[in-house]
Amino acid sequence: MVEEKYSTNLVKTKYVNDSKITDHYAIIPTGQGYENFDALPQLQKNIYKVIVKRFLSIFYPPAEFNKISVTINIENEVFNTSGKVCIKQGYLEVLKPKKDDVGMGAIVDPNKTNANDVGAGPVSTLTNIEDNSKEPESNIDILNTLKKGEKINIVNFETKDAETSPPTRYNSGSIILAMENAGKLIEDEELREQIKGAGIGTSATRAEIIKKLEKIKYIEINSKTQIITPTGYGEIIYDVVRNVMPDMLNPKLTASWEKGLDMVAKKEIEPNEFMRKIRKLYKRKI
Repeated sequence: MVEEKYSTNLVKTKYVNDSKITDHYAIIPTGQGYENFDALPQLQKNIYKVIVKRFLSIFYPPAEFNKISVTINIENEVFNTSGKVCIKQGYLEVLKPKKDDVGMGAIVDPNKTNANDVGAGPVSTLTNIEDNSKEPESNIDILNTLKKGEKINIVNFETKDAETSPPTRYNSGSIILAMENAGKLIEDEELREQIKGAGIGTSATRAEIIKKLEKIKYIEINSKTQIITPTGYGEIIYDVVRNVMPDMLNPKLTASWEKGLDMVAKKEIEPNEFMRKIRKLYKRKI
């Protein structure tokens, strides 16, 4: 890892926003004990590399992309597609994502077809672009070489039949992300902004919340797949809360409490007033 060479075009910025520090701010590699790196098991080496590269990427400039949008008219049927091409790697130079993660996978998204184009299917392949001596090697190459008003040859049409799948169950990792981004489910803009960056719990407590739910047998976690499933007892508790106080199941309540705590911190309301409102809410609901 020491041998890997990166550019020195770094951004002069602090890596920690002091105003947003709560419990802790990050895992920072110090380099102490690095002489023991070679003796570590491969899994631990990989984890260490992830932490170090993530830390280094903070000091690099943003990645820059060119966004490409294409509208194709085929016998009065309109097809739309878009993609993006990385023009400056920036921090991606350190993180080095897979090529597929940066590019575009399909030439036309059938979900982006105009609403008036009933019965029109996606264009599966676009090749033989006029005035090009060499055939592009990928969909991104095709999009990148198109010009407004240019005529292209359509090789074939293809419609796809598919069935929707139910959402996948949460696992011990995805549930943490769902808790962190719970505010996205709130329609009220002010409350959504209030819970932004906070979510349910904190970065230091979310994992402990999951462990406690498992300990009191509200949920079960598969030891191999880490898939989370509710227990029969947990489902009963859920039904009781949903029937008695459904607000407890809505991130909007958490957001309103976050707003109240923020007002207490800014001395806009007294702490006793905030607690009085919470007690009043419980008495009314229960």
